[in-house]
Amino acid sequence: MTILYAQLADQIEQLINDGVYQEGERLPGVRVLSRQFGVSISTVLQAHQTLESRGYLEARERSGYFARLPRKDTPVPTMQKPRVRPAPVTARDMALDLCSVELKQMVAFGPAVPHADFLPLRQIQQATIWAARQGMATLDYAFPGKEVFRRQIAQRMTSLGVVTTPEDIVATNGAQEAIILALRAVTQPGDIVAVESPSFPGILQALEVVGLRALEIPTHPLEGLSLEGLELALAQWPIKACVVVPNHSNPLGVRMPDDKKKRLVTLLDDAGVVLIEDDIYGDLPHEGERPRPAKSFDSSGNVIYCSSFSKTISPGLRLGWIVPGKYFNEVSQQKYFSNLATASIPQLAVAHFLEQGGYDRYLRTARQRYREATERMRAVIGREFPEGTAVSRPMGGFVVWVQLPDRVSGTRVFHRAREVGINVAPGRMFSTTNKYEDYVRINCANPWSERIDKAIRQLGILVSEEQEVQGATSDSPDGVNHDMAAAGS
Repeated sequence: MTILYAQLADQIEQLINDGVYQEGERLPGVRVLSRQFGVSISTVLQAHQTLESRGYLEARERSGYFARLPRKDTPVPTMQKPRVRPAPVTARDMALDLCSVELKQMVAFGPAVPHADFLPLRQIQQATIWAARQGMATLDYAFPGKEVFRRQIAQRMTSLGVVTTPEDIVATNGAQEAIILALRAVTQPGDIVAVESPSFPGILQALEVVGLRALEIPTHPLEGLSLEGLELALAQWPIKACVVVPNHSNPLGVRMPDDKKKRLVTLLDDAGVVLIEDDIYGDLPHEGERPRPAKSFDSSGNVIYCSSFSKTISPGLRLGWIVPGKYFNEVSQQKYFSNLATASIPQLAVAHFLEQGGYDRYLRTARQRYREATERMRAVIGREFPEGTAVSRPMGGFVVWVQLPDRVSGTRVFHRAREVGINVAPGRMFSTTNKYEDYVRINCANPWSERIDKAIRQLGILVSEEQEVQGATSDSPDGVNHDMAAAGS
């Protein structure tokens, strides 16, 4: 069901596209539009915010809203072809630096963590207070998880086509622990694991912790992991597992079509390779129904499903789960030996939130907000960054993957941005081979404000300056980029 203000935004957008409101023309006032369309003033204001995010309206202080036609859509990044060789993972230092204590004073475009304004803060506070009052139920070791929590998860999984019982589920400390448990259950140190490229840094960190080698598989910016590339890798290397984010992958935000998910599951099952599915962004599509997980096509138990509520309810609760399939015993042992159990109060609180229907009500508006946030960020980057910039077109989640023009260094932009209080994620974090030096990832889940707008403009200026430096040094008599050479020394 489309929200009323989104319907109104679509109508006004069509009027602008049809020329009823010309570029630069002032729209009628809020009260006039309220009467014209038979909606409340708050609905009109929300529609205006949506149109701003799409680039169709410009708010001018004390003057009102003015129609504009967005710049031609920014192209999406090209699919890169990483060196198809296993490589050890050393992603830890930069990831820790990205989450340093200095972050709280910066504009947080770096970590993929939604601002508190995007989360159901009041509802989860109430649910946590309720959970804390449940007496002895809050004090015991809950291995492999509180039954009430696992029952709620089983119901949700079954609704997605994954027929599951509470006994099939293990509660975890977030999706990161779930992935580590899965890797430890099915691999040995030194084994080769296939991953998407670019890959979520948390997955690379998990491989590093377990002592595994990563084999990067090219990923299409609109269709996800290249199955052809994976087939070639399977024929060449003794791959033990494959970690994939089929729904709204980080950093691209791409959703793998269902037919490709099915082929992926069959391909790996036939090859005797375990598929570890990270579905942490599955609940955040920008349009349409919640997409099916790859696990829904699994008939043999070869898919290990991992997810959490860190991106939708609260990152601080550290609450996730894993559906290990035929590897249940191995995963359970790893969980028990590593930390025995996941805390009881977060499980009780989230189970109560789910049972009362609060989560589904929250998602109905959250999905629209994340869509608007990413659309607005794409539009502003398209205006403020120099020509040649490419930006991913996410189908869900809240991050965008930005390819900088003329091979501008994302690492240099990262360091220069930190100097002016802005934090972005440099592209080299998303690969074991520094393949994405000319990329950055930007978190869109921040309430739009003058500070955010100014920060994006500053980033655009920094990229333009780096582009000029890159052009000047590449034209130097000896053909050496002296600035980049010095940066690498």
